[in-house]
Amino acid sequence: MRLRTRTGTGSLGARGTHKEIKMRGDVSRRRVLALATISLFSFTIFGAAGVLSGGPAAAQDAAFPTRPVTLIVPFPAGGGNDATARVVADKMSGALGQQVIVDNRGGGGGNIGTRAVARAPADGYTLLLGYTGTLSINPSVYRNAGYDPRKDFAAIGMIGVSPSVFVVNPKVAATSIAEFIALAKATPGKLDYASSSAGTVGHIMAELFAKEAGIKLSHIPYKGTAPALNDLVGGHVAMMIVPIVPVLGNVKGGTLRPLGVTSKTRSALLPDVPTVAEAGLPGFSAELQYGLLAPAGTPPAVVAKLNAALNAALANPDVKARFAAEGLEPRPMTPQQYADYIDTEEKTWGTLVRSLDIKVE
Repeated sequence: MRLRTRTGTGSLGARGTHKEIKMRGDVSRRRVLALATISLFSFTIFGAAGVLSGGPAAAQDAAFPTRPVTLIVPFPAGGGNDATARVVADKMSGALGQQVIVDNRGGGGGNIGTRAVARAPADGYTLLLGYTGTLSINPSVYRNAGYDPRKDFAAIGMIGVSPSVFVVNPKVAATSIAEFIALAKATPGKLDYASSSAGTVGHIMAELFAKEAGIKLSHIPYKGTAPALNDLVGGHVAMMIVPIVPVLGNVKGGTLRPLGVTSKTRSALLPDVPTVAEAGLPGFSAELQYGLLAPAGTPPAVVAKLNAALNAALANPDVKARFAAEGLEPRPMTPQQYADYIDTEEKTWGTLVRSLDIKVE
């Protein structure tokens, strides 16, 4: 007796006995099972190899750097930012096995060079020398700085901090911060101070001092530190808050009188000069900070390698000696610690700038 089967939609689509159909089904199932086993084996071997290697991107990150790295300093050559960058770049070159080239791109109060890094490829080959002015002050001072210090950069690590010094012309009738505050209160608005330009760190530090001291000072902005210091030494302005190194010769020569350093502790460059807090304004503290950043999105493995090279440079005796001569205190950090520091500083300075309504076009 033969089994009749129907053909067409929903039928077996072939003629044969139940036994033949069952045999064909068993063979098909075995083929499917064999193919599945081979596929699983292949995925296990080759997939695991891919996971272990991390793929091409991870291999590139592990090999970083394979060519020179550019460190953009957003200020002209010759200043404190430039000197700091060159000391670090020299030692990092040895640690990375590739040259770290310093590229000065001044202009716009540091905004031009900073923007260039924010827009660079996030591959670790373009870095930024971060600074208090560009990271903490400019985003609030300028109507359009062109970058966000929190969103547009990946923090690598801090280099260090440096105090400024409060100096007056010797003709000013004040030999301490307390006496200067008393003089300013007795003659509101009559005492003036110089800065290298409106919106700079020196300008904002002086405004912070005046606010905390409860006094009124008149701001005289210049086009650079040199002309400002010339007028200060000449007695055309009364006071200036400026990094220590540019005025060290004047202080030692007696043509400028230091009243206090702005850091929490005294500077090794001026060990006999008290802090501003010691000399009459308790709690006052304002430091310049320097650090390294990369464009946002730079691979964590690359950031980690750059952080290790930076911290190794900061531990180098030669670097410590060079920085000591510049009054800069090395302060190594992890990328996350530096990112948190940038956030805190930007909030502090930004709040002050907005409260004073200081704007630069």
